[in-house]
Amino acid sequence: MGKEIKKTLGKAAKKVFEHTPEPIKDEIKDKVKEKAKEKFVDSVQDKAEETTENLQETTEENAEKFHDKAEEGKEKAQEALLSVRDKIGKVVEAGEDFQEKISSTNDDDDDRKIKGVKSIKGYTDMKGASNIKSSTKIKSSNDIKTMGS
Repeated sequence: MGKEIKKTLGKAAKKVFEHTPEPIKDEIKDKVKEKAKEKFVDSVQDKAEETTENLQETTEENAEKFHDKAEEGKEKAQEALLSVRDKIGKVVEAGEDFQEKISSTNDDDDDRKIKGVKSIKGYTDMKGASNIKSSTKIKSSNDIKTMGS
């Protein structure tokens, strides 16, 4: 029933508009334009406010998510750093133990001492062809002393 009333009122308005004088028609057109502008501006402002509210809500949600993720990342980083610190501590302890073992063997046994650069033989320390024993210098069975001699 509401649609029929609107239709009837619309038709009546058209008939009245057709029979009104021109100066009044111009005034009515101006008023209709103003009302249309106002409705348009109001609807645009309403949509802008709604969009602003949605944007603010989304921003707040994203900020909360970001802070949660940042907190998780911070905790993971701390855990990783603690595990690295533990591993480095173990390496330091192992290095100290190794250093003690090396220094204790150096004090007790000179044979086990680690050689330095100076103790490595050079080419001058190696035997040459003239220093090698010849067949005449090799001992034979005649050179071996017996119990009776």
